Amino acid sequence: MSELKQSKYIDITTDYGFKKVFGSDTNKDLLIAFLNELFRGRKIIADLYYNKNEHVGDTEDIGTVIFDLTCTADNGERFIIEVQRTAQDNLKKRMLYYSSKLIADQAPKGNRRAWNYAISEVYIIVLMDGFAMPDAGDEKCFLHDICLCYRDHGKIFYDDLGFIYVELVNFVKAEAELVNDLDRWLYVLKNMSSLNGLSTYLRKPIFEKLFQLAEYSKLKPEEREMYNVSLRNKWDAESIRSSQEDQLKRASEKAMAEGKAEGKAEGKAEVIKNLLSSNKFSISEIAELADVTVEFVKQIEAEKAKGK
Repeated sequence: MSELKQSKYIDITTDYGFKKVFGSDTNKDLLIAFLNELFRGRKIIADLYYNKNEHVGDTEDIGTVIFDLTCTADNGERFIIEVQRTAQDNLKKRMLYYSSKLIADQAPKGNRRAWNYAISEVYIIVLMDGFAMPDAGDEKCFLHDICLCYRDHGKIFYDDLGFIYVELVNFVKAEAELVNDLDRWLYVLKNMSSLNGLSTYLRKPIFEKLFQLAEYSKLKPEEREMYNVSLRNKWDAESIRSSQEDQLKRASEKAMAEGKAEGKAEGKAEVIKNLLSSNKFSISEIAELADVTVEFVKQIEAEKAKGK
């Protein structure tokens, strides 16, 4: 672990680093400051408390849902903050399921009439470390702020359920380009373990506390061991993701060559079947490789399942 010893600060996108910085009452001012920057003035969180991190599913098939961090603001708003390191076809659906759990858990066992569906606000914050938003295409936006709105004219339909996705891979600003505290938070989230100290661009009390807390030399021996394990897990995930990206690139080149040779929809269908059979790529990745829609890939998948 020589690389780790050369780092002055811990990586706060590791499981341990994230929980140490954002997951305790002592340091909740850091989480409050970060969340307030994510909301960009739309709402102000004055205080919050941490909930238990386990929600039991409704059936044995659903099982247990584990959240990275769940908390409730002083006015009843509920939050899930999660770090994701691998792209998943079902990422959006899983986050929708998590939000529905937080909503459903608010219902009392009885006297629903008196409760009158007094649902508090629910927000899901996803920090995507190393991969892009599913189906984002060529868009290089690093912040996706999502709510329920009318499809035709975009007016907000319901503002008390929100999803904020942060693509750290698309945040490429240098220190001198940081213009607000949201920039500063995303910069340290992405680069903390490679920094040597607090620069003039980050010299604010909240970041001074963050840097003091994240010093590797200040960790107790048992904390270092937990961090080392967490960092190895992150490195393993990055290695797997890098390998998958290499496979994806090779498959893309092969798919393009086969598509040119065939020159027909039947050729693309055959390429898609081969990629599905490999069990290495998601539906969205296959659609991108074959230059077709996700719906077309699902259609081929259904036909393949029927033995056509």
